[in-house]
Amino acid sequence: METTQLSNGVTIPMLGFGTYLIDSKDVPAAIKTALDAGYRHLDCAHIYGNEPAVGAAIKASDVDRSDLFITSKVWNADQGYDKTLAAFDQTLNDLQLDYLDLYLIHWPNEENFDLTLDTWRALETLYKQKKVRAIGVSNFSQDQLKQVFAMATVKPMVNQIERHPYKVQAELGKFDTDNGIVNEGYSPIGHGHLILEDPVITKLADKYGKSPAQIVLRWQVDTGFVVFPKSSKPARVRENFEISGFNLTAEEIAAINALDQDKHLNYD
Repeated sequence: METTQLSNGVTIPMLGFGTYLIDSKDVPAAIKTALDAGYRHLDCAHIYGNEPAVGAAIKASDVDRSDLFITSKVWNADQGYDKTLAAFDQTLNDLQLDYLDLYLIHWPNEENFDLTLDTWRALETLYKQKKVRAIGVSNFSQDQLKQVFAMATVKPMVNQIERHPYKVQAELGKFDTDNGIVNEGYSPIGHGHLILEDPVITKLADKYGKSPAQIVLRWQVDTGFVVFPKSSKPARVRENFEISGFNLTAEEIAAINALDQDKHLNYD
């Protein structure tokens, strides 16, 4: 699987496995399937409620910790300097790990952004203590990132945002790239038939002999986005990983970009 480098030189796999909405009882099989398929990047979060199960599954696997890239996120209710440090310790304990590869602020606090800036200071502390190899944010706008830049001693290395063919995020994605921030896209293939039945996508799937989901994931990676599709179906987990061996042309990428509706598929 392709990788990219964060601004501090840390290597991150561009295709990962998402753990959102996987019930704890289903986590062991899901993680085993993902690791067996070749995934080495796991995207987690405290609010998903399954980090203890994910940690147990990682421990039960025969994959070396050094070969894994594991992300988690601090939830809204845990923002603030001291609360963030405590939340991080809880996540490490739940995941049964000594360190994380990436820790993110899950959402900016719209009503009290100073609290979010205190949270960023906590992430900087964890980074300087080498408890996490990289730090970043999720769902941050350009203006919010600029406020972080103004006070940060360590700039965010990642911005994880909703991204799929119906919400291309061209402007924010370019801003991130221009400022040395790697883009990550959640909900990378959207939800169900909306995108996967789009004629532009299905035509490309026919051309390349791939599934519509594989076309969309290839588009994500070809445009520089780190993504982590989620499925509890073993065949789909393996299919999502099998996107090597071909690349979309510039014209094909432009055709997918043109599907943009600036449409949220996760919330209104």
